[in-house]
Amino acid sequence: MIEVSHLSRQFGNFRAVDDVSFSIPTGQIVGLLGPNGAGKTTTMRMICGFLGATSGSVKIDGKDILEDPVEAKGKIGYMPESAPLYSDMIVEDYLNYVAQMQGVDAAQKVPALCQTCGLKEVMHKNISELSRGYRQRVGLAHALMNDPEILVLDEPTSGLDPNQIEDVRALIKEIGKTRTVIISTHILGEVETLCPRVIIISKGKLVADSPTNELRERFGNSVSLNLTLGGANYTDAQKVLAKIEGVSSVSKAEGEKIKGERKVCSVRLAVQEGVEARKEIFAAAVKNSWTIYEMGVQKNSLEDVFHALTQGKEEN
Repeated sequence: MIEVSHLSRQFGNFRAVDDVSFSIPTGQIVGLLGPNGAGKTTTMRMICGFLGATSGSVKIDGKDILEDPVEAKGKIGYMPESAPLYSDMIVEDYLNYVAQMQGVDAAQKVPALCQTCGLKEVMHKNISELSRGYRQRVGLAHALMNDPEILVLDEPTSGLDPNQIEDVRALIKEIGKTRTVIISTHILGEVETLCPRVIIISKGKLVADSPTNELRERFGNSVSLNLTLGGANYTDAQKVLAKIEGVSSVSKAEGEKIKGERKVCSVRLAVQEGVEARKEIFAAAVKNSWTIYEMGVQKNSLEDVFHALTQGKEEN
């Protein structure tokens, strides 16, 4: 279990992390989100003991990361965004070296990690020859060498191609079945795929800590309607649609070109929570001789929630 209590970190006059508190029970995959410079990486480094806190504490299974560092850090595996690998070493030699450095039985552990992390095809290769995807796998194997109860991953799929991303995500899911995992990432779709819980930090402060689905429900109840109208221009459509009850705003949107239509207008309508506006929209289209080529409902995504929470609208 991870317990972060009133954690702060000061760099000169700049407060990178400001009174952050949360706890993560064993066996949970948590997404740690925030804009660039929000304090995510600083928080992760303090959790792992790479940085000391200006104030507050981090406890790993009740052991303070600063007061009892050997026992606390022994429960953690950490992979930074750019895994610090020795590029002039063979993969197998590197993993054997890491095992010896950590007092682990290399003959038993290295083959097991080779299987877990999908490294069989590259064990004989020089690390400098590996693709970024395989380098990330080697970094994961390093982080897992001491069989940690907690795995902390900073941007684990950064710079990977779609196939590599899928492979690394599948690997993280498998690892997360038996370990606590913290993932820091800018890819919100990755969080929705992997993380049942989300922690969001903005300007050094904790602004949300919630199960992913509940977070979307709490901050994402508004609905958008995407319309593509034939025979309408934006100015006329905006005037008519803005008068419909429950429509709070009308804005231009990207839409497909309709073959044979000289005038096509694509708009997005923000609709107030609990209001059903589609019937009136259809009636307005009939009255104005518009053709509705598309009417799609879009509920707020995790991305919308993230923007709202990191642009000044903080959770009470």
